[in-house]
Amino acid sequence: MSVPDYQTLMLPTLRVAAEGETRVADVAERIANDLGLTQAERDELLPSGRQRLLHNRIHWAKFYMSKAGLISSPARGRFLATEKGRALLSKSPERIDVAILMQEPEFREFYRNEGAAAEENGISAQPLYAISARTTPEEQIDAAHSSLQAALRDELLQRILANSPAFFEQLIVDLLVAMGYGGSHKDAAAQLGRSGDGGVDGIVNEDRLGLDRIYVQAKRYAPGNPVGRPDVNGFVGSLVGLGATKGVFVTTSTFSQPARDYVRHLAQRVILIDGQELADLMIEHGVGVRSYRTVEFKRLDEDFFGEE
Repeated sequence: MSVPDYQTLMLPTLRVAAEGETRVADVAERIANDLGLTQAERDELLPSGRQRLLHNRIHWAKFYMSKAGLISSPARGRFLATEKGRALLSKSPERIDVAILMQEPEFREFYRNEGAAAEENGISAQPLYAISARTTPEEQIDAAHSSLQAALRDELLQRILANSPAFFEQLIVDLLVAMGYGGSHKDAAAQLGRSGDGGVDGIVNEDRLGLDRIYVQAKRYAPGNPVGRPDVNGFVGSLVGLGATKGVFVTTSTFSQPARDYVRHLAQRVILIDGQELADLMIEHGVGVRSYRTVEFKRLDEDFFGEE
């Protein structure tokens, strides 16, 4: 089974908290065992890769229940059920969710304050359970970020294809330099596209001292026209003829599966970069993109409030 949503996790989290002080990690282990989650499901991360999905959802379940007065935190990183929380459990509820929490005055007050702040910032306030019944706020942020990245990735590839082959060559120069290859930008530009060797579009230094070289092949193909094994085989043949051990093959399209299988067992180290990875690298290293909006999220500093 998959990791339950944060509302489904509220009841089992409160049950464990009613047994005494506990931590999110302990609750996660207990719930994972009870549900029979696989190791892969226990280790599943948020899209950001910074926290386990199960831990994050238990954290938000705990947070919302604390706003309803069902859970308290007597010490840093620890929590337990309050008398109100135990009283709710004594009624043997089949489920605890945001709709149930809205029956508590403390939680309604919390929602009103959140809604007022949203309205002041020009945001149409909606009940928390109306925004998403399954995902936590962090998951919603990550999902929105992924959607924006996907749209930007597609736009980058469209613009690359709309420009000339010379522009694509210069883009590869800019990207390799931004990634730390090729020494100076001038050195990289002088080498790329001037090797004169068949099947190789350019050569760049792997480091500033030029202790090793990387041979580059770049093909600007339209989507739906994958680079096949024959093209990659030709590139590898050129590497062998040059006595080279490292190569990078870049395309705006994709690579066929036979092409990818072929490079896995070579004596040479050949990296295949398809259109999606090319766009991701451009975004990561700031090539062809610029920041237009920065949203900073702050987290409570537990050390600040700790007393010796």
